Amino acid sequence: MSNSKPHPMRAPDATPEPSSRAATSLAGAARVSRERLGEARVLIVGDVMLDRYWFGDVNRISPEAPVPVVHVQRQEDRLGGAANVARNVAALGARAGLLCVVGHDEPGERIVELLKDSGVATHLERDPDLPTTIKLRVLSRQQQLLRVDFEKTPAHEALLAGLVRFDALLASHDVVLLSDYAKGGLTHVTQMIAKARAAGKPVLVDPKGDDWERYRGATLITPNRAELREVVGQWKSEEDLRERVDALRASLDIEALLLTRSEEGMTLFTAEGSVLTAPAVAREVFDVSGAGDTVIATLAVMLAAKLPLVTAVTLANRAAGIVVGKLGTATVDYDELFGADVR
Repeated sequence: MSNSKPHPMRAPDATPEPSSRAATSLAGAARVSRERLGEARVLIVGDVMLDRYWFGDVNRISPEAPVPVVHVQRQEDRLGGAANVARNVAALGARAGLLCVVGHDEPGERIVELLKDSGVATHLERDPDLPTTIKLRVLSRQQQLLRVDFEKTPAHEALLAGLVRFDALLASHDVVLLSDYAKGGLTHVTQMIAKARAAGKPVLVDPKGDDWERYRGATLITPNRAELREVVGQWKSEEDLRERVDALRASLDIEALLLTRSEEGMTLFTAEGSVLTAPAVAREVFDVSGAGDTVIATLAVMLAAKLPLVTAVTLANRAAGIVVGKLGTATVDYDELFGADVR
């Protein structure tokens, strides 16, 4: 494990049962003030994109092909990828700084506009040859009919400029959050992790792909089931899962792994060998897109506010249960997470 841990995450003890731990965490969470979260500073780095939604009615099938004809009546743009993570951080009242690369085009300008409206401090590198990533979704009667992606990898010069700016931003943030969507924005992720840990900053990673060697030395990594399975293979039991995760963590010098498990909630594996399972708390699942963004954003905010890891996980689980009841990439604000009576 890394020797540079001036700000380690506090992991749960091995003795209490998960249910009692969760109750303790919830009691502590109720005392988190707006002021405390307002002092938390999170630097988000990664792939940003524009989530564009076209809403319309379907009344007929095309005579050209057996596909529905959508009469588009409304368009909505939302921040996606790392930009949505930053928006989630800001929605909780924390200070969100976003480092990313966007193009000199209409979608890039729209992202800048939406970030400003969301209260996110932007640190953007502009690549004139980069078409800003767009995920276009066509919906009718709340059902997604089609998604069209537009994307390209940023230029090496823009990425190097971003790495230089990363060095300058480290000192003014408490936690580093790396949001990887495999669009090329985190080409230098290994160097970023090493620099952040050397500076005593916890590093949270939302991973992508099967090459996790690039995340070596991270403090916490937050895969979903499919992402973890791609790296460690299919597990046969909970004990088998624990053994595979422990071996993975040890080999990559990662302190903790939070596995998000959809309807099964989430499970935290720590360097101390502790395991905490938080059951899903969603009342109604409407749309799971962006839920992982909300989870890691909530974790980052709570850890930046110096809350224990168990409390951070409990709150992240609660936030996930709220956000899946909303359409598309959404956020959870302070009042939703803690209740309007909490100050």
